[in-house]
Amino acid sequence: MILQELRIDPARLVSGVERLGKIGALEGGGVCRLALTPSEKLGRDHLVAEMKALGLKVAIDPIGNIFGTRKGRREGPAVMLGSHIDTVATGGLYDGALGVLAGLEVIATLNDGNIETDLPVVVAAFTNEEGARFAPDMLGSLVFVGGLPLADALDIVSIDGKRLGDELEAIGYAGTDQGPEEVAAYFELHIEQGPVLEDEKIEIGVVLGVQGISWTELTIRGRSAHAGTTPIRLRRDAGLAAARIAAGVGAFVRALGGDQVGTVGAITLTPNLVNVVAEKAVMTVDLRNPDEALLQAAEAKLAALIEQIAGEEDVTIERRGLARFEPVDFTPALIENIDGTAKALGLSTRRLFSGAGHDAQMLARIAPAAMIFVPSVNGISHNITEYTEPADLANGANVLLQVTLKQALPTNGEEA
Repeated sequence: MILQELRIDPARLVSGVERLGKIGALEGGGVCRLALTPSEKLGRDHLVAEMKALGLKVAIDPIGNIFGTRKGRREGPAVMLGSHIDTVATGGLYDGALGVLAGLEVIATLNDGNIETDLPVVVAAFTNEEGARFAPDMLGSLVFVGGLPLADALDIVSIDGKRLGDELEAIGYAGTDQGPEEVAAYFELHIEQGPVLEDEKIEIGVVLGVQGISWTELTIRGRSAHAGTTPIRLRRDAGLAAARIAAGVGAFVRALGGDQVGTVGAITLTPNLVNVVAEKAVMTVDLRNPDEALLQAAEAKLAALIEQIAGEEDVTIERRGLARFEPVDFTPALIENIDGTAKALGLSTRRLFSGAGHDAQMLARIAPAAMIFVPSVNGISHNITEYTEPADLANGANVLLQVTLKQALPTNGEEA
């Protein structure tokens, strides 16, 4: 068999995405599989069954990460393919799931061809990548690489007041196994979640790295008062302070320009009544930049804004860091491997940074790592209308297959 001509089964890959997409399905499309909820448990059960059907040895570690291993000719560091299957509350079928299911499709293709790799190949599904229920995001992969102590992770409390360790136990995924002791390379196939590839009619995104992320939660405390009888000059309005901070974030992000972005994604007011001045506001600020120095500059702007608004509105503001990750550069040799492989398959490529966080940035702490992007229709993600064309799914999976062969079969000749 000429390995360079080996291809995945596009229909099987699409079917796999659609079958997982029925678990936690939402009316009108999309899915809701928040981490460690009953719907995500069903997704995990489905994934484990699929791994076992492919002959993989399944291991679940203490933070709930799932690893399916296909043995190689020899013991040694594993080539790992992966992502996650948890979603945001109104997620799509492709974010995260594609990386895991394409990994399984690679395994199925190797099985079909009776191809024995030199190194083991592992498909991984990491716990709580989204961070939608438990902060921080990329939590499972962060614990796996040693960046967060297991005990601390298990004690994290969710947005609905549940302890992570208790929820793992409740769904039956508080494992006792370990993942691979050594990773030779980590590849993650993912939808772009942005509009660049589609806009430029590019088939494969070659990801250079992941931009830095800074998440902050602000708790603003003022004083509740009657909306009709309290003069503006005598108010301590937590809601107004929150609104001014949100507007201020938008203003300084625009002024900084370049790749800097900022988002106020959540604001909760108390008592949240139409005719009462808010006594409390809890809000989040998400700052991102691929340059660490510029990200720090944005954080300094936020700190100055908070101090200014607190004084002018006579409120107190408490800050709590939810997540802080420096920008990550992926491994140059793997980047070249992906780019060259895609071009050899006749696919157009573009090098770009990821605007979203991914498990790959955590794996990059301990192993060579890289990512493959495929286009997102209209650049939409974290949305029930999220969609990637079947042809693009197949393109990405075929690149993943070939780069896996190059890493797992270093003596990769023309035939096997």
